[in-house]
Amino acid sequence: MAPSDSSNAIASTALAAASRTPTGSRGARRLRRSGRVPGVLYGGDGEPVSFEVQARELRHAMAAAGAVLDLSIDGGAPTSVVVKDAQHHPVRGETVHVDFLRVRLDRPIQAIVPLELTGAEESPGVKQGGILEQITRELNVEALPTSIPSAITHDVTELEMGDTLLLSAIEAPEGVTLLDDLEETVVATLTPPRLQAEAEPEVETETELVGESDGAAESAGSADDSAEE
Repeated sequence: MAPSDSSNAIASTALAAASRTPTGSRGARRLRRSGRVPGVLYGGDGEPVSFEVQARELRHAMAAAGAVLDLSIDGGAPTSVVVKDAQHHPVRGETVHVDFLRVRLDRPIQAIVPLELTGAEESPGVKQGGILEQITRELNVEALPTSIPSAITHDVTELEMGDTLLLSAIEAPEGVTLLDDLEETVVATLTPPRLQAEAEPEVETETELVGESDGAAESAGSADDSAEE
């Protein structure tokens, strides 16, 4: 089986924010209309801190940073943080609220990273018309904050028809521990093409025209009456 690979762990990225006083949903909407995103900083030895950040700067920082951000509030000393939760607009997809969690760079954390499969078109099973279905697309991992990869990739060019790829075949990057069950977690399957279900034979049914039976009965009754006369 071809080895797994991982994108390099991403160095932290600086993000400047300003403290804010929570003002409820109406205030949050005003912030968003002005191009800013409300958020809360949790964890560590400090109290929760509400902040606001420019939406554009947040978008760029989260796209570049991967796991760790250096968050500075009101020009203070930067704090290493990871994204705890992010809420997005259901239509536009933009971030409307973000929660950060303080972390120590010398202590491992748990995170979810995407799993990407490569080389599917070159695998013998796919070339034979098989269907590669990826069951697991995200992995639960544990590592130091600066060692969390932005993604883990695995080469599937050797998959044959009928193969089942388990998590045990995925090689974790150095310093990264896979937390899911290695022997029970199915990553992908390569199965023969599904045949269309054969059309069921039409069942011939006898149908009667509306009124046909009644008409026949009436004819029979008339004939009997004539015979009696």
